Amino acid sequence: MMLTEIFRMALVSLGANKLRSALTMCGITIGVFSVIGVMTTVTALRSSIETGISIFGSNIFQFAKYPIGGGPGEGSGRRKFDMRRDITLQQALRYKRLMEGKADIVCLKVIDQTGGAQAVYNGRKTTPGLTFMGTNEYFLTSNQYTIDEGRNFTPEDVELARPVILIGQSIRKKLFPAEVALGKVIRMKDRTYMVVGVFADKGNSFGGSGDDIGVIPITRFYGDFGGEKRTVNIATQAADQMVYNDTLDKALTAMRIARGLKPDEDNDFEIYSNDSLISAFGKVADIIAAGSFVISGISLLAAGVGIMNIMLVSVTERTKEIGIRKSIGARKNNILIQFLIEAVAISLAGGVLGILLGVAGGNGLAMMLNASVVFPWNWAAIGLLVCSGIGVGFGFYPAWKAASLDPIEALRFE
Repeated sequence: MMLTEIFRMALVSLGANKLRSALTMCGITIGVFSVIGVMTTVTALRSSIETGISIFGSNIFQFAKYPIGGGPGEGSGRRKFDMRRDITLQQALRYKRLMEGKADIVCLKVIDQTGGAQAVYNGRKTTPGLTFMGTNEYFLTSNQYTIDEGRNFTPEDVELARPVILIGQSIRKKLFPAEVALGKVIRMKDRTYMVVGVFADKGNSFGGSGDDIGVIPITRFYGDFGGEKRTVNIATQAADQMVYNDTLDKALTAMRIARGLKPDEDNDFEIYSNDSLISAFGKVADIIAAGSFVISGISLLAAGVGIMNIMLVSVTERTKEIGIRKSIGARKNNILIQFLIEAVAISLAGGVLGILLGVAGGNGLAMMLNASVVFPWNWAAIGLLVCSGIGVGFGFYPAWKAASLDPIEALRFE
């Protein structure tokens, strides 16, 4: 028999029991959907972080009280970081003085953690939850922002604690839809500030918008809101990659001096950079992927058993058909290949549907987190190979059983 004829007969047999074939296929679909959906989301987020990371610029490292992500949740691990002294503005300014001539820039930044920041102007309001912080004139370079209108902070703005503010595009569009924002006085957290600059569009990163932001001089921030329970993050940029390690060594010494640490005391602050952020996310992504593999593996194993069960039922129902075909010349290999094709077809159909649903669901979640849309070609290919393996592996015994039937006994079957 021609292979095409065997293939056609296999599909006709599956079409004769559409509901049974569809239900069997669903098990494969669920297993593939779970792993492809998770991996699509993780791939989209990883791509967004690696290609659009905006926490630091190049050759920059940062000192902070807490590790990346704030450290562990509630418990002894978290308390270790909570017990650390805050990095005060005075310590940060001393560090900056010590690093003069040793680093290109030293950006100081303190973020409002109380939440609910909202910009108000002339009766118009933004949505609550803006990113609101105090910083110095180096914020643009260390965080890869640019000015679209107006100017950046000057050293005098920071030194004199002037009530000025730089705003993101989202704030500008909401408060000043038909007028120039520069020179206008807006209210943030019951304080007034004059707009001196508007950031260019930043876009989305890390699941949030870089345009929902307002920054004021760090000295003004501390003057308006006090320094209790506030800690400064310090970003330092080396001149180039060649002197990065040397600059980091000098910065560590300067930071220890600013913190008043003795030679035998451990660092009571964290150090991280772009690479450490990507590495930290990669570890989380690997854990999520491992978990999804376990769940999907169990689901696919159950689906494989279902395929074997249905194929055994199909062999029993079609015993007489197999006997007739053998009696008119069908070979053992013809029967074996036909039943294997049926098993693989069910498995692949479920796999393709699972991949499509997984990509759609994963990208939908990625879009909700403001990440880019991707298609995980490598995982889709792996999914199809696994489905083919399941079809062959779990379909082989029923196919072999069908091919091994004695034609005389098969014709007698009722």
